[in-house]
Amino acid sequence: MAATKITINNNGSVKIEGDFEIVDKEGKAYGLGGREIVSVCRCGLSKNKPFCDGSHKGHFEHEAVAFDLPPKKV
Repeated sequence: MAATKITINNNGSVKIEGDFEIVDKEGKAYGLGGREIVSVCRCGLSKNKPFCDGSHKGHFEHEAVAFDLPPKKV
């Protein structure tokens, strides 16, 4: 198993767990307070972006079903 697991939740956030770092566009790390699991917003409604605050409930729909991407273009 990979050191980091990313789970796309139905109707909600992206859960990241394991050994990871989250940085802004300049490469500065977010202080995660020792957390090994965080949820990242993907609905755009969180007041705590990039982290999820639950604002998506009732306002965002997406059934997360895994699929294979086409081969990488070279």
